[in-house]
Amino acid sequence: MENKYQQLEALLATQIDKARIITEEAKRLAYGTDASFYRLIPKLVLRLNNLDEVIFTIQSCRQLGIAFTFRAAGTSLSGQAVSDSVLITLSDRWRDHSVLEQGEKIRLQPGVIGADANRYLAPFQRKIGPDPASINTCKIGGIAANNASGMCCGTAQNSYHTVDSMTIVFTDGTVLDTACEASIEAFKKNRADLIEGLAQLVQETQQNIELSDKIRHKYRLKNTTGYALNALVDYHDPIEVIEHLMIGSEGTLGFIADITYNTVIEHPHKASTLLVFRDIETASHAVSVLAKTNVSAVEMMDGRALRSVADKPGMPEYIQALDLESAALLVETRASCNHQLEQQCLDVMAALTQFTITHSTPFTTDATTVASLWAIRKGMFPAVGAVRETGTTVIIEDVAFPVEHLAMGVRELQQLFDKYHYGEAIIFGHALEGNLHFVFTQGFEDEAEVNRYGSFMDDVAELVAVKYQGSLKAEHGTGRNMAPYVELEWGHDGYRLMKQIKALFDPEGLLNPGVIINDDTRAHISHLKPMPAADELIDRCIECGFCEPVCPSRTLTLSPRQRIVLYRELQHREREYLAGNSRRPAVDELKEVFEYQGVDTCAATGLCADRCPVGINTGDLVKVLRIDKYQRFAPIARWTADHFAATTAVVKIGLKSNQIARKLVGDKAVGTITNGLRRMTKGATPIWMPEYPQSNPHKLSQSLSTTAHRVQAENSDKRVVYLPSCASRAMGQQDSAKDSRPLTEVTLSLLKKAGFEVITPEKLSSQCCGMPYDSKGMNDIANQKAKELESLLWEASKEGTYPVLMDTSPCAKRSIENFTQPLEVLEPVGFVSRYLLPHLSLFPIKETVMLHVTCSSRRMGLEADMLSLAKACAETVVLPEHIQCCGWAGDKGFTTPELNEAAVAPLKEQVPANCTRGFSNSRTCEIGLSHHSGIPYQSILYLVDEAAI
Repeated sequence: MENKYQQLEALLATQIDKARIITEEAKRLAYGTDASFYRLIPKLVLRLNNLDEVIFTIQSCRQLGIAFTFRAAGTSLSGQAVSDSVLITLSDRWRDHSVLEQGEKIRLQPGVIGADANRYLAPFQRKIGPDPASINTCKIGGIAANNASGMCCGTAQNSYHTVDSMTIVFTDGTVLDTACEASIEAFKKNRADLIEGLAQLVQETQQNIELSDKIRHKYRLKNTTGYALNALVDYHDPIEVIEHLMIGSEGTLGFIADITYNTVIEHPHKASTLLVFRDIETASHAVSVLAKTNVSAVEMMDGRALRSVADKPGMPEYIQALDLESAALLVETRASCNHQLEQQCLDVMAALTQFTITHSTPFTTDATTVASLWAIRKGMFPAVGAVRETGTTVIIEDVAFPVEHLAMGVRELQQLFDKYHYGEAIIFGHALEGNLHFVFTQGFEDEAEVNRYGSFMDDVAELVAVKYQGSLKAEHGTGRNMAPYVELEWGHDGYRLMKQIKALFDPEGLLNPGVIINDDTRAHISHLKPMPAADELIDRCIECGFCEPVCPSRTLTLSPRQRIVLYRELQHREREYLAGNSRRPAVDELKEVFEYQGVDTCAATGLCADRCPVGINTGDLVKVLRIDKYQRFAPIARWTADHFAATTAVVKIGLKSNQIARKLVGDKAVGTITNGLRRMTKGATPIWMPEYPQSNPHKLSQSLSTTAHRVQAENSDKRVVYLPSCASRAMGQQDSAKDSRPLTEVTLSLLKKAGFEVITPEKLSSQCCGMPYDSKGMNDIANQKAKELESLLWEASKEGTYPVLMDTSPCAKRSIENFTQPLEVLEPVGFVSRYLLPHLSLFPIKETVMLHVTCSSRRMGLEADMLSLAKACAETVVLPEHIQCCGWAGDKGFTTPELNEAAVAPLKEQVPANCTRGFSNSRTCEIGLSHHSGIPYQSILYLVDEAAI
């Protein structure tokens, strides 16, 4: 590391925890990656907790003349969030929000995810204006800094037009709160140079009639190319000019520490229709008509785009029959009531009577049909990604044509695809604004490919910016990708004005250099990201980062995206070593880092696959890598599988021993001895927690011998096969639990209340779904146990005649995925909702309770059902934010407890003072939840049993 960066590191360490100053090579590579196709590796990566740390960091960097770049979620596509200097990221402590004026406004810190902001506003039927496709991942800091928009946002509801106020940190550390008069007055005194300079630029711009007219003309379209020059013609007050220049400035003018939005209406009633036209010209003319009706979104898709998804499940049959000349419009209209919605639908179709619609799916409000229609549009980007060659990347460009030139723009873009041999390229976009996205695959492995892309972009720039006077970047931001073309689009006067703005705000050029303002004409084809082949399980990854919010290890070590980045680099180094181009230590050093960062701390839950546009489950890769890691333990694992009853008995003995030891010497002594041994063995032995459960004393067979007979006499038609998981068979409850009965006893109690006859499979104590072995990559053993279990359940259920209840959700999920016979396997929420509720009367307990939805339940789509069931059983239910998975991950909570700690870090502060217990549906997960929340967690079956009569 260069000396000045060492100096900076030492300076920062005086006020920032060293753990949040990242200097290790592997982590810098992993954390430095964003969704763009550019690669810069930062010298330092910082995770900052608060405004004071941001100010101190900015001032320290300025003191040493070191450039720095801010990043929010890293989902931007144009290279505006990568750095080869200092990369500043924000910790989870930047998620504060305040809903103001009954939802008319909302104040947000930059770390709030866009979808979360809308969730806070939902009770008021409001939302923020911007609606980017990445809203479930991208953060407010990036939404504002890029002026991101989306399908329904248009120009009227983007950040520029809906910002109310913001707090800004400038390059000298000065802070301005535009909502505070005292702050404004202080800023005018302390930064008179900036105020006077901007006032002069405003005056000069407004007096330059030609430039002012051009600015107004260009912002009739979506436009994020360069700085928001419309601020200099829309406003006179320098404070308002600053506020609006910050929107879309991509971190090159200052840091947005919080922003207050004027919110917009979220209409409760929506309807969608898909309309197919014979060609792009007809569809474009229809767009001009639709723009005069009450529609909220009109998504255009060319024939190639439609062809790319034609064979996907759920597509309308007519999609497959369309030729490449066809074009479709996906239209949505929204209203405050059903009557108004129906009228709007009629008005829209009446306006289109002059057009020949070759195929259509009529306006509908049916949720399933609407979802399938929007799946067409949302599936196009991953459709291209799924067919790309290994080693290439997927590029999505973002332009806007004047709507009157939309058809010609599409035609000429298609001609450029043919000219440069992008046969897979497709076009879709937000047609009301003339905003088109075109997606294609591109390799950068040799100079010829780089030059092909460079020449293609030159022609695109000429077509869009010069011939049709459109926008080269409509909503994705300028970044490095369009920086060389800013002057081409804006002309000499416009570009000179942007340089003057940059010089006023950042005279030393330290804020995100190379972004927006860049004199290097090859900046867009420099520092290109390699995408080397690594493993077919992950080669389709485009490093978008959509997976990151749901990953339990993202704050501890790596997110799925970052795991893939490091694994790709590791495989690249292996190949280079074998080819004689590098030394073995370069491989071994990274492999050692990846062992813990990538493999040991991955929960392998698969939540990432549900967020991934191309369905990549990084956990699948990790399980493959664990095969080698755990191979030496295979004989032991095989023995435990073959003698599972004995294995379970040993666990129960261990739990009983723990109980005895705690009674004899106390918790403190037991913890000191056990965790001391763990330290001595360097983590080879499990951690000890006071929340460890008692041994399960319940004799299931004895209970069934009397209960089943009595229930059968009442109603012989209601039967269920009950399979207690190995965890619930072995484990009772923790000492502090309100209800000390084991889960097996509670389950039988509930089934008895509902009048069900209970059947258990033969050789119950020897049964296991295979999950403990699957998580270690021991596939043969895991599959063997699953097959054994399936065979016994098939017999016990009379070949699928009776449903099967598994009392732990991970076991149910794995069984559902692996069983081949038509068995109906349900976890607690699904079984209670489907079979028991009709036979129970529920009286909600007068308590506030916590609820944890396990990752397996989420993946099975049970979150809403679980919340609904809990609300039927308790007066107040709290579902904590920002916890998608508890990170216990089978036995990880015992062996890698820091994963569990990191995953549930936000939990304790969300437990209300009057709340004394929580509920979930996985026995092992409940241990960690209890430990880190300070209240005991039990199965949701306890809650249902308590509320049921």
